[in-house]
Amino acid sequence: MNLPRYELKAEKTLLLFEFISEGTKGSIVKIIKFDETTLKDVYNLAFGDKDSETGEIDDTVVSNNGDSEQVLATVVSAVYAFTEKQDDVWVYATGSNSTRTRLYQIGINKYLNEVKHDFNIYGLKDGEWHKFKANENYTAFLVRRHNKQLKTK
Repeated sequence: MNLPRYELKAEKTLLLFEFISEGTKGSIVKIIKFDETTLKDVYNLAFGDKDSETGEIDDTVVSNNGDSEQVLATVVSAVYAFTEKQDDVWVYATGSNSTRTRLYQIGINKYLNEVKHDFNIYGLKDGEWHKFKANENYTAFLVRRHNKQLKTK
């Protein structure tokens, strides 16, 4: 995506990224984290504000900092970096609630033509994975760099 994005700070493993959202509500530290799941080569993408007390991700807070497109572009750039280093992996993402999942879907729809050149994108619907289509409602998303396929219906 050719959009402005924030500078990412990453651990050497590229499993954890931080950046600062600058907007109408000031500077907000954000975290992007890729966690291994119990499924081989599947990582969960966790994203949210950094809790100032615990240092952990708070994925329930609504920042409304006025920079959502720049934040989305920054998260996508972290997915690019992670999948470049971790070859042959799937990245699973869903929102902490249905509203947030819908916002993620809107973002995918908006930039689908750009992102699909590099990623296979799937959506979870009725308990099954399907190739992502605009204007379909999904409960979760799964992406993988091209040349990797998921059996779909």
